[in-house]
Amino acid sequence: MDSESVCADEQWRYVATLLPDDLEQSARETGALARCRNIPSAEALMRVVLAYAVSDLSMKDVAAWASTLGVAEITGPGLFYRLRQAEPWLARVLAQVLQEEVGGAPKGLRLRAADATVITGPASKGTDWRAHVLIDPVTGKLGFVELTDAHGGEGLGRHPVEPGELVLGDRAYATARGIHAVYAVGAQVLVRLNLHTVRLCDQHRHRIALLAEEARVPPVGAVEYEILVPVPPVSHHPGSQIWKLKDALAWIPARAIAGRTREGEVIWILTTVPGQALSALQVLALYRFRWQIELLFKRLKSLLHLDALPSRAGPTAKSWMLARLLAAALAQKLLEPSGALSPWGYQLRENRLHPERLVALPDDPVGPARGGARTRPVATHPPSQEPRTAPELPAATSARYDTKAPRC
Repeated sequence: MDSESVCADEQWRYVATLLPDDLEQSARETGALARCRNIPSAEALMRVVLAYAVSDLSMKDVAAWASTLGVAEITGPGLFYRLRQAEPWLARVLAQVLQEEVGGAPKGLRLRAADATVITGPASKGTDWRAHVLIDPVTGKLGFVELTDAHGGEGLGRHPVEPGELVLGDRAYATARGIHAVYAVGAQVLVRLNLHTVRLCDQHRHRIALLAEEARVPPVGAVEYEILVPVPPVSHHPGSQIWKLKDALAWIPARAIAGRTREGEVIWILTTVPGQALSALQVLALYRFRWQIELLFKRLKSLLHLDALPSRAGPTAKSWMLARLLAAALAQKLLEPSGALSPWGYQLRENRLHPERLVALPDDPVGPARGGARTRPVATHPPSQEPRTAPELPAATSARYDTKAPRC
């Protein structure tokens, strides 16, 4: 299923079940839908926003599409205003959708991979935006996303982790403070070690230089060292004077494991997982899973065109990116096999339709007359009297997915 099918008319009824239950409330609390001016509901606004994000149509064309399908009566400038106001709402909904995807940590270690990708707009001379992402490398699904400007640095402390999780990261995440942020909540770390950005000590808290030990790394296999990672004090800032080991905020027990590539390059891996839980060779093998997040970035940019920003820093740039990421999160829930959503393939929920709502609908398939759209009541039924045209669905949800019911 491609990203554009998320907003297709025949798929939207299923996509809508994956949105949070408090969609209407969150839209009003964040100011995305202060007044329902020709937009009947938050669900209709979300559909229009996602259609603009994934279709590469202009705002004027999306507004015409929405009018033709009876989703909403809105103009191109009106969509611009709505999209500009929807930024905090989209961020909130994206976090809710991804939180449902992550769920609780099972017994044992649950893998997570953290990384960031750069997003640039037209005629950009550098980094415009940075997307910080946490995924499940086994399934390749998004677990957490945060958008920052070019000044938002990478770090493990940005990502919400839970006890029992094992977070994978490249050399940018091998910092003492980032490792401490994960270790403090009961999670574990497995990152590629940058010997120049983190202090390492032996069990007696004396500095050690692992570069001098690279000659001992065999061509095939691994060597392992038990180490301690001192965490800089809170008062220390990068670039300031060197701090003393006796002032360390905490000492993290870890293991430094080295192996060679086929070209002979030595790769150092740091992990806080005890040796009885993972052997040195298992640690090296697990680090290969981190590559899955690079493949995810490639899919987001090649299939979803996440890097095709319509503007670099306009008032709707961040909303556009959040909407595309939300479309990706919804699409991954609809992919086959459906997993936890099987056998239905969508989330079964109670009817959320608003009875006796007036919706502006065009009188012809091209659009409303020049004098403006005429409004007429949409036929709705109480939940107990809703016609059931799809008896194979559960009674509680069959009304919502009736093919004859009006679209929202």
